[in-house]
Amino acid sequence: MPIIEMHLMEGRTEQQKQDVAVAMTEAITRTLGVKPEQVRILVTEHRPDGFYVGGQTMAQRAAAQALAAEVK
Repeated sequence: MPIIEMHLMEGRTEQQKQDVAVAMTEAITRTLGVKPEQVRILVTEHRPDGFYVGGQTMAQRAAAQALAAEVK
């Protein structure tokens, strides 16, 4: 039984999450030869202040990118 973990930033719609779950399930059943009901997908959503890249939160990175865009 494949178990897939997906970590996303908050803000995706329920439809977007449904669509990606369907697409992933189709890909997994096709490539691994398992039944759709055997596929488990766990979605964890993260707030911008709880997701880090390069030592900065996504909120900090977004603020820095906005400032850089203003300077241009």
